[in-house]
Amino acid sequence: MIGHSNCNRLCRAVFFCLASFANAGSGNAASADLCFRGLNLSGAEYGELDGVEGVNFIYPSTSTVNFFADKGFDSVRLPFKWERLQPRLGGAFDQTELERLKASVNGLRGKGLTVVLDPHNYAYYSGQMIGSAAVPTRQFAQFWIRLAAEFANEDGIAFGLMNEPHDIAPAVWLDAVNRAIAGIRAVGARNLVLVPGTHWSGVVSWPEDFGRGSNATTMLGVVDPIDNYAFEVHQYMDKDLSGTNEACVNADLAVDGIVKLSEWLRTHDKRAFLGEFGGSKDADCLAGLTRMMDQMAEDSDVWLGWTYWAGGDWWSPDEGNNIQPTEAGDRAQLSVLLPALEPAAADPGACVRIPPAG
Repeated sequence: MIGHSNCNRLCRAVFFCLASFANAGSGNAASADLCFRGLNLSGAEYGELDGVEGVNFIYPSTSTVNFFADKGFDSVRLPFKWERLQPRLGGAFDQTELERLKASVNGLRGKGLTVVLDPHNYAYYSGQMIGSAAVPTRQFAQFWIRLAAEFANEDGIAFGLMNEPHDIAPAVWLDAVNRAIAGIRAVGARNLVLVPGTHWSGVVSWPEDFGRGSNATTMLGVVDPIDNYAFEVHQYMDKDLSGTNEACVNADLAVDGIVKLSEWLRTHDKRAFLGEFGGSKDADCLAGLTRMMDQMAEDSDVWLGWTYWAGGDWWSPDEGNNIQPTEAGDRAQLSVLLPALEPAAADPGACVRIPPAG
């Protein structure tokens, strides 16, 4: 993935323009080059570690999985709680929770969906930050050694190292990442690894230095012995880029962030995955979602794709980004997501195919 010349940029622009015209009404043809066109199915990350399934937390129901698979989504980012899977740091996994996780993964895979495993912990374990004396980076690596061994080289499963690390210094986070990847590879797992940065792993903030270094500089130090990883980033369009406000006043900023990150990825021969993005039913949000997806399709040489935030059985009907179906029918956001699922993938699941042992 070498930086394009001005001529190549022009040629690509002409190509995508013609492709979009030729496929009007059926999605962007370049979308077929994206490996992930999916969504997050939230619920298993809810509640305290001793919560009761069906009362305090929930894995995606069969009806929810079937609904989104039948709509044409090809992948699911599956959030879950680190502490519930590993109740004692450094200890064995809770077998009941492990079986719940495996059953959910099997159900998703049974519908042909690619699965991104997502410990949804923000780089914390029981309120203590990774890299602290309470949660040394080696314990994060140990967690991933155990988890990778359970899913090593299973078709269609990617390892998302951590949801939205924040407050942790980039250098400390890089150490945790490299230890985790080394552990994953040490147990023989060759699955795709999705690596977030710190500072919530935002697209727009990727090059920003918050006093301790930027992701754009620090995360170039990621080491993977088999080079089968991509960066996971997130981006919303509301006033503080958090995804918690209804109005999408920063759609231009989000799209421009994708353009700039695409150039950074090309320059450094890297790839990225948009693990979270979303918006309310407001017109500016719907238009922004389309623009973000179109931009990733145009830049599919460096983007693996996206998973929308979010669906899930327990989403409040009033939650703005929610695309879980209601008795009244489909939500407005589906009207802009569904066209991006067409045409069918050019090479389904290519990015999560297990590379041969070298």
